[in-house]
Amino acid sequence: MNQLLFIQSLYLYPIKSLGGLAVQEAEVEERGFKYDRRWMLVDQAGEFLTQRQHPQLALLQVSLTKSDLAVASKINPSQQISFDLELNSGKQMKVKIWGDEVAALQVSPKVSAWFAEFLSMNVELVVMPESSHRKLDSRYAVNSESVSFADGMPYVIIGQTSLDELNGRLADPVGMDRFRPNLVFSGGEPYAEDQFKHLQIGEVEFQVVKPCARCVMITVDQEKGTKGKEPLATLATYRSQDSKVYFGQNAVALSQGVVRIGDPIQEL
Repeated sequence: MNQLLFIQSLYLYPIKSLGGLAVQEAEVEERGFKYDRRWMLVDQAGEFLTQRQHPQLALLQVSLTKSDLAVASKINPSQQISFDLELNSGKQMKVKIWGDEVAALQVSPKVSAWFAEFLSMNVELVVMPESSHRKLDSRYAVNSESVSFADGMPYVIIGQTSLDELNGRLADPVGMDRFRPNLVFSGGEPYAEDQFKHLQIGEVEFQVVKPCARCVMITVDQEKGTKGKEPLATLATYRSQDSKVYFGQNAVALSQGVVRIGDPIQEL
């Protein structure tokens, strides 16, 4: 790593597949940043919902205070709801996310009803309690880590120059929000993250374990809640391997602590 690299942006996604939240600093935990993807919407069968099938979820923006989580429509901000971060009804549910079945708690019938009205379908908002452990795929785990309701890995890291290079190929540039990273860094050549292995970011150590495979979700415009073909179609022309398209890298945390915007990235 010949150039100085620094954390440029940090993002949380408290409710899986809803709008992300830019933060100045984030608390690093084993299963992801604190509050990152700890909540999730499920259907009546307990199956997880995402923007893949429900792109309109992008229109719901999440915000956090020390005690509450709030959700508001980007189109109609008066359409909003907030609830205590500790709120749950006590009702335990088994929920399904990809191949995993995970113990979760229903947040509240009132909160679920708000989401059901927005989506015009019966849904439940659930939260992952600390007692629930969804183990990482053993091929990528370093210390038998658990993960939140993220698709599969606790952390995604992407370089700003990688997005800049991609946007140079697109007729209509896209924002970093299409890729839902946790850590975005400045400096370095495009796709410098492809070479990352063992990193020190601020006071925390990370292990980069695999490239991040991409799907149709990156074709959802995060401001309009609609699907297109880009940037997946363009990425597929030069970032494909083994029938998958890659952009960004997945990582696990080897220690805990706080990372902040401006923190340097060092290879160990």
